[in-house]
Amino acid sequence: MTLQELRQAPHLSASGISEFIECGLSYKFSHIDKLQPESYPDTLAFGSVIHKVLENYHQLMMAGTIMDIEEIQAVWEKHWLITTTNRADLMYSEGKNFETLLNEGKQLLAAYVEKRPEDKDCIILALEEPFSFMIEGIEVPIIGGVDMILEDSNGAIIIVDFKTAGRAYSPTDVDQNFQLSVYHMAAKRNGYADREIILRLDVLEKKKTPDFKQYYTTRGAEDEKRAIRKIKAVHEAIQKQAFVPNDTSWRCKNCGYKTACNNWFLQEGTHEN
Repeated sequence: MTLQELRQAPHLSASGISEFIECGLSYKFSHIDKLQPESYPDTLAFGSVIHKVLENYHQLMMAGTIMDIEEIQAVWEKHWLITTTNRADLMYSEGKNFETLLNEGKQLLAAYVEKRPEDKDCIILALEEPFSFMIEGIEVPIIGGVDMILEDSNGAIIIVDFKTAGRAYSPTDVDQNFQLSVYHMAAKRNGYADREIILRLDVLEKKKTPDFKQYYTTRGAEDEKRAIRKIKAVHEAIQKQAFVPNDTSWRCKNCGYKTACNNWFLQEGTHEN
């Protein structure tokens, strides 16, 4: 099944769980009430197009063709134009607009092409690979999609997640990344339990001088137990409809549910628990 098809049925995902933990009310509006967001943050649009371009880049690589900087920038410009045209709900951050983000994307992708190691000893097994697995005690599947799966010359599996970020990642950021923990569990439960599994973040850093870095990590039995414990706690809270709001979250600035949120706090809407 495709990821879109998996999303049609009740499920949990790493991003949804993280959203619930950050603001239960936002999770309720998006996943339970299924409200249409009032706005579409430029950060989401930007990240989505970066992922699309990198998928195109690696599809061609699998076919034996490597894009140069000009080619990948042309693909970026095409997809950025498609994504932003006639998008009245697109909300730009302060100091950002179509042109500034167009240029920012070009610079980031140039850094990616220039600084990305060639992975000469690896083969690409899959791109945008959907997954689904069950956890005992939870009646809905955990779903998601892995950006890229590699196999190295020793037979180890490398799970790659593409990110854009405004700063470098710390070792703690990488070693405690919940999404990577979920990807590790998915890999074990979907055919790679007998392989060494390596996790990697490929990060395009949106600094004054755009940069690209790779961060490697692994997960062990204790990491999996912690992730499962977190997933079960969130699932239990959802079942109890314990959608706790967090109106001091970093997400508030670009939240697409501001009107619904205000109505909930003022008890004027129809979204009370």
